[in-house]
Formats: sequence, structure tokens, C-alpha cells
Amino acid sequence: MSLRHSYTLLAPFYDSIVARPLNSARKKSIQNIKGSTGKQILINGIGTGLDIPYLPVDAQYTGTDITPAMLNIAQHRASDHAVNINLVCADSQALPFNNDQFDIVIMHLILAVVPRPEIALQEASRILKAGGHIYILDKFLKPGEFAPMRKFLNLFIRHIATRTDVVFEQTLSHCPSLATISDEPVLANGWFRLIELKKIS
Repeated sequence: MSLRHSYTLLAPFYDSIVARPLNSARKKSIQNIKGSTGKQILINGIGTGLDIPYLPVDAQYTGTDITPAMLNIAQHRASDHAVNINLVCADSQALPFNNDQFDIVIMHLILAVVPRPEIALQEASRILKAGGHIYILDKFLKPGEFAPMRKFLNLFIRHIATRTDVVFEQTLSHCPSLATISDEPVLANGWFRLIELKKIS
């Protein structure tokens, strides 16, 4: 089953599963954004738009997702909030945008979903302007972490919902133009982390 298909089936139930445990972390991640006025901001993997209520209203947003059913829900949510947002059906591993197009990229719960997280992060870096920032909320194993149950679970759910074996440091190693500004554990004994990156070249 493809992720597009599985998330089409999950779309009606997604908010009830994900919203409550993660909304506070989403809000905290977005509050870390500084100087959003007039900026071009990409929400890469916007899903049903759970980030939208927390977005500063002084920026221009583009939201992407591979699943039209998720984008339909995001569109309804966007209509209830005064944010200027354009929604695009796109794969995070092959973004349909120009190099150096965005000032900020938000990546909440997408790097541990896509089959190739290093490619998705490379794409985010490509479309980000030099000096721009990437804000990440996701679950990552620590380098060298044993985590046998998470790795075993990954064998069954990686193709239908999410990966549970992604090591952020390995993913970042494929993106030499990105530097870590902050890395903060937020949930599940540090499995979920808030990470801020900056494009240095």
C-alpha cells in the first residue's frame, strides 16, 4: 500500500489520533519562528493543517502534502483562520519549487513518514534561501540507540503510516549546507524532538 493510499484512508481519523498529544509541541515549534513578517514560508507535509491555528498571520504560506484527502481537510481549516496560504499536492521528496524560494520551512511529522528522509531534507534545503531556517518536529532514534521494539514495529508500519527507525543525525549528514541551531526533546522520553536548522550556504 502506498503512503498516498494509506493516508487517504487515515484522513478522516487523523486529527483524532494526532492532534491532542502533539498540539502543544506544534505550537512551541512555531513560536520559535522569529521575524515572519512578509516571509515566504513552506509547510512541508501540512497534512490536515493542524499547524494552521498557530501560524503568524503576517507571512505568505505554501502548504504541501502528497494526499489530496488531507489537503481537503487543511483547506477547510485554513478557511477558518486569517492566514494567506496556498495548498499544493506535492511529494516532499520532489518539491515543485525553485531553488532558494522560501525563507522558512516547517517540517512537522514528515521526515519520519517519507521513505527517504534524507532526500526530503535535501529538497527542503534546496528550496530554502541561504540564511533561512527549517523547523522540525518528529520522532527520531538517537545514534546507536538499540530500540529493538521500535525497529521491529517499523517493519510493519513504515509503508502504511510512519517510520520508527529514523536517526536524525544520519539524515542531516546528507545535507552539508544545514547547521543545527537547537535540538530539544519534547515527548516520549526524547523520542520526539524539536529541531531548528539554518542554511549556511
